[in-house]
Amino acid sequence: MDHEKINENIIFQIISCSGEAKSFSMEAIQYAKKGDMEKAASCIGEADEKLIKAHQEQTKLIQSEAAGQKMPLSLLLIHAQDHLMNAITVKDMAQEFIDLYKTINRS
Repeated sequence: MDHEKINENIIFQIISCSGEAKSFSMEAIQYAKKGDMEKAASCIGEADEKLIKAHQEQTKLIQSEAAGQKMPLSLLLIHAQDHLMNAITVKDMAQEFIDLYKTINRS
């Protein structure tokens, strides 16, 4: 398999894992809203696992470029990075919502 095809597969993994992480984070908020903190925590754990996988894939691209295998900047790569950054932000905000719902439910 050629280098470009490998990088494309990595990019699609970043997009896929990031999308799943964002979905798990949004699901966590819904569980927290209903007071099911156990399921909310489980979803956040799933989101974390997907983000770890996305970061591992991203690291492959970074290491490849650091080793001298320059990768042309593509709209697909920018899209993947955008998905990853948004997934991280949504997961962080989901955790804040969960913490807020915990506080409200204690009152």
